[in-house]
Amino acid sequence: MKPIARMSSLAGVCVIAASLTVPGTAGAASAGPSARPAPTWRSTPTGTDSRLRGLAAVSRKVAWAAGSGGTVLRTTDAGRTWRTTGPPDAAGLEFRDIEASGADRAVVLAIGEGEASRVYRTSDGGRTWELAFKNDEPRAFYDCMTFFDRRHGLAVSDPVDGRFRIISTRDGGRSWKVLPNTGMPDALPGEAAFAASGQCLVSQGRRDVWLATGGASKARVFHSRDRGRTWTVADTPLPSSASQGVFAVAFRDRRHGIAVGGDYRPGEPSPSAAATTSDGGRTWRPAPRPPAEYRSGVVWPVYTGPAALAVGPTGSDGTLDAGRTWTRFDTGSFDTVDCAPDRSCWAAGEKGRAATLLLRDDGGQ
Repeated sequence: MKPIARMSSLAGVCVIAASLTVPGTAGAASAGPSARPAPTWRSTPTGTDSRLRGLAAVSRKVAWAAGSGGTVLRTTDAGRTWRTTGPPDAAGLEFRDIEASGADRAVVLAIGEGEASRVYRTSDGGRTWELAFKNDEPRAFYDCMTFFDRRHGLAVSDPVDGRFRIISTRDGGRSWKVLPNTGMPDALPGEAAFAASGQCLVSQGRRDVWLATGGASKARVFHSRDRGRTWTVADTPLPSSASQGVFAVAFRDRRHGIAVGGDYRPGEPSPSAAATTSDGGRTWRPAPRPPAEYRSGVVWPVYTGPAALAVGPTGSDGTLDAGRTWTRFDTGSFDTVDCAPDRSCWAAGEKGRAATLLLRDDGGQ
């Protein structure tokens, strides 16, 4: 684990707020007793081997996670215990995204072709579930989901008839309808969204939403200002191929955003794996010092100023300058990351891994 030179807790959890160690100065953080706490992930064993790519951080105590084999988990005691709460008929499904508005209410998205793409909803902490949406278009494959508030949300499918397909809910996920695609720009040949972390479709505020793509000749980010009815699209400097592109985006406000990605194949290099925007996604600039390897998840809470986190199978990175430079602080494997309004952060990934972000002082206290 690479140390971090200075940190600020913002109420004791989650937020990087001082200089990260520059490569080649790894010993600086532990030079003396005055050094600030460094971050570390505290493991919270889930009791499952499922790969957890969906994550919803509600608070320090409450989080939801979703993954392979129809797995949905919930904790209400800061990860000390996790309870399996998934739909009883979902054992064969791959859950890749989950959105929660509290300890009792959650909406979970299953990916796959045709009827494998589904949305379930619970309002009693997972004791019961209702099937809110089952895809009836054989060519559709839903990847990600986002909510603007407790009632309004969207989910995105890979292109059908040459354009990304969007479904919308106005009642908290109880019902969904396909939006007209007349306001959606044409997709490039081979273009798709990556269902890697539940962060290929993200919203900020009441109406803005962004869609990250790859798989084609260019890695792009789509933007809608009207909850998915009309869209614009911009190229990014991230490389793109069948295994490359933008895997996740995060926005601090309507203008400032971060994109991360790379090549998800193990052992493959991922140069230029991060980019930033300061104009709402109209233009994207490469990060001068991006994460050294592929990153599948990113989070940029509104309360952190220029500080953000990114995770992937080979480690976690932090930035203190709005995504321009990144430094690794952990080498553990995670697929997705999320932070709650109370400034707590969670991560989840392969083999049932889940963790909360803590600050660790130099003495390990």
